[in-house]
Amino acid sequence: MTLEDRLATIDSLLARPFPREEERVQPAGKAWEGYRSSGRRSHLCFLQASQDFWDGRGEDVVEAAEEEIATAFEALVTALTSRWGRPQVVDLWPDLEGESSPVPEPMNELSLYSGEMSVWHPGAGRWVALAVGQADPEFPILLLAAIGETPLL
Repeated sequence: MTLEDRLATIDSLLARPFPREEERVQPAGKAWEGYRSSGRRSHLCFLQASQDFWDGRGEDVVEAAEEEIATAFEALVTALTSRWGRPQVVDLWPDLEGESSPVPEPMNELSLYSGEMSVWHPGAGRWVALAVGQADPEFPILLLAAIGETPLL
């Protein structure tokens, strides 16, 4: 996926209505990239995935994957900042640790991969977030986008 493809995906999710019931879409032939989950007030999409690390986590391999995802993240941050101004950085984990009631989506799912997200407020009551994360050391490093209309933590 190119930067333009990632921006088009974000724009598509921003315009897309939220479904009445939870949806999960896994593109054929791809284990991670392109995965999307949607709920009553959110969308989450894996925009890019590095290789997985089941066959080894050599420092050079992990570093190259981290750099690739970080470069894509920074390019998106620059593009979205030019549209909507500087993002707000939201730290997910501290707010979730003491949470006694269910955490709203997509923050709950995002917190499985990342500890923070960069958030923009483009209007119409919705927000757009980007995050970089990894579920476990053997899994790919992910660039994630989320769209929501729920209040932020």
